[in-house]
Amino acid sequence: QVQLVESGGGLVQPGGSLRLSCAASRSIFSIITMGWYRQAPGKQRELVAVLTSGGVPNYGDSVKGRFTISRDNAKDTVYLQMNSLKPEDTAVYYCTVRTVVQYWGQGTQVTVSS
Repeated sequence: QVQLVESGGGLVQPGGSLRLSCAASRSIFSIITMGWYRQAPGKQRELVAVLTSGGVPNYGDSVKGRFTISRDNAKDTVYLQMNSLKPEDTAVYYCTVRTVVQYWGQGTQVTVSS
């Protein structure tokens, strides 16, 4: 089985930056999409950013212009660079990779607060 492990979350001040990483325990083939979702307390899980197998990014409206998704195929890792962070970005961030099945990480907490 494939394990996805997120890292890089933590506490940051408004306007600050964080970079999240998601590493797969082994190479994943036939990837359809890969990316990040988030879930804030009392809210539904929402799309943050995804990459298609061709490397085309799609972003949720609330993060466009501030977040950047990227990947390193050699390291089986996907990243989320988060800039100009706002308190509204506070959530648990989940990595996901979709093949014929979908894999999810355990999540990493991001808290944006003064």
